[in-house]
Amino acid sequence: MRDFQSAAPDLHEAEPIPAAAKAAIETLLRSGDLFRYTAPEDAPVALLEREFAAMMGTKYALAVSSCSAALFLSLKALGLPKGAKVLIPAFTFAAVPSAVVHAEMQPVLVEVGDNYRIDIADLKAKIADADAVLISHMRGHTSDMDAILELAEAHDLPVIEDAAHSLGTLWDGKKIGTLGRVGCFSFQSYKMINAGEGGILVTDDADLVARAVIMSGAYEHNWKKHDIVGEMAETWQNRLPLYNLRMQNLSACVIRPQLAELPRRVRDGLQNHDYVAAQLNDSPHFDVPPPLPRETRAPDSIQFNLTDFTEAEARAFQMFAKENGVGVQVFGLSTDNARAFWNWQFIEGEMPELPKTRAMLANACDVRLPVRLTRDELDFVTGALLDAAMMVKG
Repeated sequence: MRDFQSAAPDLHEAEPIPAAAKAAIETLLRSGDLFRYTAPEDAPVALLEREFAAMMGTKYALAVSSCSAALFLSLKALGLPKGAKVLIPAFTFAAVPSAVVHAEMQPVLVEVGDNYRIDIADLKAKIADADAVLISHMRGHTSDMDAILELAEAHDLPVIEDAAHSLGTLWDGKKIGTLGRVGCFSFQSYKMINAGEGGILVTDDADLVARAVIMSGAYEHNWKKHDIVGEMAETWQNRLPLYNLRMQNLSACVIRPQLAELPRRVRDGLQNHDYVAAQLNDSPHFDVPPPLPRETRAPDSIQFNLTDFTEAEARAFQMFAKENGVGVQVFGLSTDNARAFWNWQFIEGEMPELPKTRAMLANACDVRLPVRLTRDELDFVTGALLDAAMMVKG
């Protein structure tokens, strides 16, 4: 048995906000220009959009209040009809189907396998009746984007990437979030870049971003303060509703200095994940699915499957791990879990059974691994998990 008397690491504590952000906030507070459209040009939000687009290699970026807002605006900006059927993975956060419902469209759930990635066969079976594909790279696990993009192109469907967990992830050397028509990212506290809240979308589609800018809340001629094609925006002036989903300058001041930290965080997060994964995979009680061949991940958490655990054993494992100082979420066993599709009761119509996804969620575990963790802290986490499994399985 291992000694767990020492203090457990705080797996929810983020890195400190850089000093440069504090300085930028102080300057901003002295000016009083918190609204992104107060300055005639180069407001912090506008600078963030420019810098983020350059970092991602896209033509346009639009910073908004959350990744959910970015998904909603992307769906609306595509000009899809009311009631459009949008394919989404059945393993994602409730905010994703919620964004589809908010856009007055219908989420259609697609099976997910025990590697947490979308089941291509089920996608293929359902895509003929769809109007769009919204791929959620849940917890940073990239589905087979080659197959998804090929199917979408064959059916002339737009692809939206929910890359909330995937900033820094690559697919065949290309940045996740830039493979579809539009990609959406999160700056919520448990993401690679932490602003508490916030989101951003990226695209090369001038008309799409012009529509999204107007709907985000660029009233009158404030669209001129965005790096967009002016003629496109002018076309949509007064023709689209204003949803007021703008990002404020304070958030941008917090985010911008962290962009330079992203490569280090991606490197450290991947090293941390793989170090823990190797030890868990040495145990007969755990299975950490490997990345797909073309995927280079950027994780700040780890997911693993329990091997041959009953529900009672899985609950006991959770309890023992918590007693050891490490909180473990079993997606399908946590009460009212927002990542369990059967809890999305706001979706109209009969909920599909989705046996593959249901079986995966019953054994899929989630543990945060903040990139700031030291090797000793990683060993603590790994030891707590291995010990908890031994207490259940012997």
